[in-house]
Amino acid sequence: MTSNHARLLAILSAILIAAALRLVPHPPNFTPIAAMALFGGAYLDRRALAFAAPLGALLLSDLVLGFYPELVFVYLSTAATVAIGWALTKRRTAVGVGLAALAGAVLVFVVTNFGVWLVMDYYPKTLAGLAACYVAAIPFFQNTLAGDLVFSALLFGGFALAERRVPVLRAPQLHAA
Repeated sequence: MTSNHARLLAILSAILIAAALRLVPHPPNFTPIAAMALFGGAYLDRRALAFAAPLGALLLSDLVLGFYPELVFVYLSTAATVAIGWALTKRRTAVGVGLAALAGAVLVFVVTNFGVWLVMDYYPKTLAGLAACYVAAIPFFQNTLAGDLVFSALLFGGFALAERRVPVLRAPQLHAA
């Protein structure tokens, strides 16, 4: 197995393991979804694969957990979080990953709660109803943010540690001629 293949397999395995963590009991909204999307965006060179891996892993876990009315909004916010991960491609610092996780958490909060308001019958379809939906979701945001930060630290930090200890996982370096 070449180093590129070993690296790709390790990255895809990390994403799949993160998705599998959705299947174990956890506090509401404390999930690795956004973290695996950031990680995929930051580490997968081919953009199509950067989207396909986290979205495919999300789909696999949804096949087990079941589908839900606001699913399209979760997938849209996950795809947008992959794009946030692209900003980390060249420079993966703790601060950068933390800021990207914060941005992803806010994006997921805005998009998915808009989806809840739009497709569910919990709130009137008015600006006041939309505001009530966002206000009601605020207590869940702390778990979303905590999950995004914890799982981002585990994915990014764990892979950085693996790269240091297992040379075949290191990104190939381009040398000037």
